[in-house]
Amino acid sequence: MIIKFSKFLCLLTYIVLLFCFTSGIAIASPDTINSKSHFIVAQSTQSSSDVELSPLQRQRIQGLRQRRNREIRAILNSAQREKLAKELHQGAKLNQALEKLNLQPEQRELIQAILKFTNLKLKFMFPKKTPAI
Repeated sequence: MIIKFSKFLCLLTYIVLLFCFTSGIAIASPDTINSKSHFIVAQSTQSSSDVELSPLQRQRIQGLRQRRNREIRAILNSAQREKLAKELHQGAKLNQALEKLNLQPEQRELIQAILKFTNLKLKFMFPKKTPAI
């Protein structure tokens, strides 16, 4: 009887520990795939406001975003810049606003490259718990 109880207690402890350690691990299952999406934007289970960052880390993220925005603005013409600003002011996210612009294939490829490069920089700058841009 004591052996069964100790086995049960050991099994119960194992299950509780397993649950505690795996609750923070992200599940690697893809969300619904949107075939119309042309832009890749990093996604995270935690928003940047949920992650505790030092002021220096926040400043680095802000610098990355500002550089990304400058590079994107340099690719767009004045009408596209105005439309992008209007969409962002109305509350659209960057990738949604870029989708609404009439971009030439060259512009689309350059912007995709900028977004990928920015996300890679962010990933290597903060290898653990990277916030989304």
